[in-house]
Amino acid sequence: MLKEPKPGRVKTRLGRDIGMTASAWWFRHQSSALLKRLEDPRWDLLLAVAPDRAGLTSRVWPSHLPRIPQGQGDLGARMARQFYSMPPGPVCIIGADIPGITPARINEAFRALGNHDAVFGPAPDGGFWLVGLKRNAPPPPSLFENVRWSTEHALADSRATLPDAKIDTVATLADVDTAADLARV
Repeated sequence: MLKEPKPGRVKTRLGRDIGMTASAWWFRHQSSALLKRLEDPRWDLLLAVAPDRAGLTSRVWPSHLPRIPQGQGDLGARMARQFYSMPPGPVCIIGADIPGITPARINEAFRALGNHDAVFGPAPDGGFWLVGLKRNAPPPPSLFENVRWSTEHALADSRATLPDAKIDTVATLADVDTAADLARV
C-alpha cells in the first residue's frame, strides 16, 4: 500500500521532525528501493495506491506494476477492501516505510500461510508491517473494525478481528515514523 509522496500528505509524523518535503523525499526513495527489491517471480506485486486518481496516474511508481485504488476510509477499511477484492488465494499487504523488508521476509510470510489462516509481521511500536490472509474462505465482515491505528494496540486489535483464525507471526521489523526511527536505519 502506497501513498503518493506529496509533502504534507505522506509521513506527516516524520515530517514534523525533519520537514514535510524531506519526509516525502525519503518516502519516495524508500518506496522505490523497496519495489525494486521485492520484484520476484514467486509472487505478483500489485500497488494499492492513494489518493486513488493521483496514485493510478502517478509517474512516481514503476509503470509496469499494476495498480488498484485503495478507496476511502481508515487504514483498516482500505486494507480490508484489498482482501475482499483480490482473487482467491493468499494475499500479503505491506506498507512501504519499512526499510528491513526483503524478499526472504515476504517468502517467510507466504510460507506461514501454508499452515495458518493469517500472518502478521509485528512492529516494535505495537503495530505491524505485514498482514497476510490465506483466503480459503471469505474474510470476516468485521475485519479491521475498531482498530486503534497508530497506537501500541494496533496489532492486538487487528488480531482480535480474526477471532477464529489460526494466526502466525513472522519477524519483527521497524517502520520509520520519527527522526529517531530514521536515525536507527
